[in-house]
Amino acid sequence: MKMKKYYASSIPEAMKLVRADLGEDAVILNSKVVVTKKFFGLVKKKSFEVVAGIDKMEPSNMAPAPTATLATPQSSKENASLQEITNAVQAKIHPVQPKQDTTLQEETGIPEELRKEIADLKSLMQSMHKKTTQAQYPDELLPFIEYLRQQELNEELITMIGDELFMHFKEAAEINFSQCKLITKNLLRKKLEGLPIGGLTYERKYINVLGPTGVGKTTTIAKMAARAVLEKKKKIGFITTDTYRIAAIEQLKTYAGLLQAPVEIAYNATDFEQAIQRLSHLDLVFIDTAGRNYKEVKYVDDLQRLIKFDDQAESFLVLAMTAKEKDMTDIIDQFKQLPIEKIIFTKIDETNSIGTMINLMIKYNKGLAYYTNGQEVPEDIEEAEIEEVLNLFFQGEEK
Repeated sequence: MKMKKYYASSIPEAMKLVRADLGEDAVILNSKVVVTKKFFGLVKKKSFEVVAGIDKMEPSNMAPAPTATLATPQSSKENASLQEITNAVQAKIHPVQPKQDTTLQEETGIPEELRKEIADLKSLMQSMHKKTTQAQYPDELLPFIEYLRQQELNEELITMIGDELFMHFKEAAEINFSQCKLITKNLLRKKLEGLPIGGLTYERKYINVLGPTGVGKTTTIAKMAARAVLEKKKKIGFITTDTYRIAAIEQLKTYAGLLQAPVEIAYNATDFEQAIQRLSHLDLVFIDTAGRNYKEVKYVDDLQRLIKFDDQAESFLVLAMTAKEKDMTDIIDQFKQLPIEKIIFTKIDETNSIGTMINLMIKYNKGLAYYTNGQEVPEDIEEAEIEEVLNLFFQGEEK
């Protein structure tokens, strides 16, 4: 591969130099801002250093080199370019599509030394991606961009925010953390506007509370029910379908006793129908579902056969903020066939980042009902408001 460095006063100028010298097939390997000092250090001048390369091997031996886009704040294509480089190298070594649940050597027959080279190349690409991302924005913006990453906001949203911050920086020549925070809040607010935000509507009789095991569904139900009784003076009752854990039934009975509310246990669809009839005189009926591994489709199907999801029911999906975003994504995907409009996030006090909450709301167009921040009933639960969620996002910066 032929590689060469280019210096220019702007990214577009650097791009022109690369294309004029190496052609359209050039690959951008790295880019960064270079500061030079003149007149005894009194004057600073910024320029851009770009490392580009082009594959000069014969076409018969090598796959076509992927084109790359120079990293600029207005374009986030560098991720794809770096991935294309990795994919291209793997394809050149062996074009076989890898199979699941096998080692790389079993998949392709690649010798150990080549396998190690591929691993090293992936590591290099990741390092280059980080450097390229840092070169996108002025140094003054990098601490704030890093804060967004620490809050685990996804890269698409970070790029959107970073581009907007860069435009403001160009106009004002300087920008502080407070200004960055204000701009970010405005952008995220626009993304969240239109989603259903807030707790119980008190317009539907049955409250279905769904979610995997260990997220705190029963405690969350108790908090919601206690507020309905103490603040709204509603007559309530409970139905539990969680017959897999005796402790869950006893826990719900304890809360029901404190609220002087009846509890019905449903082992099957017939029990559930009878429980509905016995509690028909109440204002609200909270339905506690079994905590299962809802990454398996059959459990969601069982739930759908047992519980009614009609216009008299309001359904909430409970997720724990301590879980991985990928796991929460899988769970939401499994529940997509059910009419769930809002999510309840629990254990928010056990994490230092809430970017995942915002990521999932925007990705799945789901609203937010409540978030819980402790075990106390009914105190440790907050009804969602967009402004409070945005303030919560920046709580880590204030600590």
